[in-house]
Amino acid sequence: MNELFFVISKLAWGILSPSNLIVILLAIATVLVINNKIQAAKWILIPLSLATVLLLAYPVSDYLMYPLEKRFSKPILLPSKIDGIIVLGGGEELKQSLSWQTQELGDGGDRYFATVSLAKKYPNVPVIFSGGNNLLTLKGEGKEGHIAYQVLTKLGIEKQRLVVETQARNTYENLVHLQSLLPKEAGKYILVTSAFHMPRAVGVARQQSVKVIPYPVDYRSNSEMLRRWDFNLYEHLQVLEPAWREWIGLTVYFFTDKTAQWLPSEVADEHK
Repeated sequence: MNELFFVISKLAWGILSPSNLIVILLAIATVLVINNKIQAAKWILIPLSLATVLLLAYPVSDYLMYPLEKRFSKPILLPSKIDGIIVLGGGEELKQSLSWQTQELGDGGDRYFATVSLAKKYPNVPVIFSGGNNLLTLKGEGKEGHIAYQVLTKLGIEKQRLVVETQARNTYENLVHLQSLLPKEAGKYILVTSAFHMPRAVGVARQQSVKVIPYPVDYRSNSEMLRRWDFNLYEHLQVLEPAWREWIGLTVYFFTDKTAQWLPSEVADEHK
């Protein structure tokens, strides 16, 4: 069942990705024009052009990303004692790492710097990483966990402290596969992942009875006072893609009972 869910989610995102959707709609409109169905093509091209120009001119993608990123605040005070630090994969560039036989990090690389900082604050707890290969076309070619192991040891975390899980391909599998690796079943763990991803990660953790303290990093949206008309389509798409994917993921996870809340919050029983 997990295999089917994984494959369907990847195929669906190939259509629902905003960038891909723009190209698909343009292709459909072109076919309509070639077949002399001008009126039908207009129904696609006019709203698509308006939406694309707006996305080009203004960071409207922030309106999707910002609510996700502010859902969980970074803790001002951390507890004196925890049982481990959990960091989820996603900061690695797996294709580039495999291509160049090195360790390449992407936008989510902040997860590593936060993990190292926390590891110094809590020098006697394990650092637990979860991340496998989430690429449908490169199954078995490499694992995020292998990259994470090399990066974290190079950044100064002792090998004996690292617990690396390399089978998980999505957020649900992250928390499911981690359960057997946790030093204490009912322990307290700091959870490190991107701020926009934190609501879904916390929702799954709660559903799996893993007690976590959210530690969001890798912020990508601008606050309202810093949003400007800047005509930067590429930058706006870089925010829109993960934000749109996350809202879809939250919805699918809620309706498939992988989370108990559609948009998990710091108050666990909200929206129940």
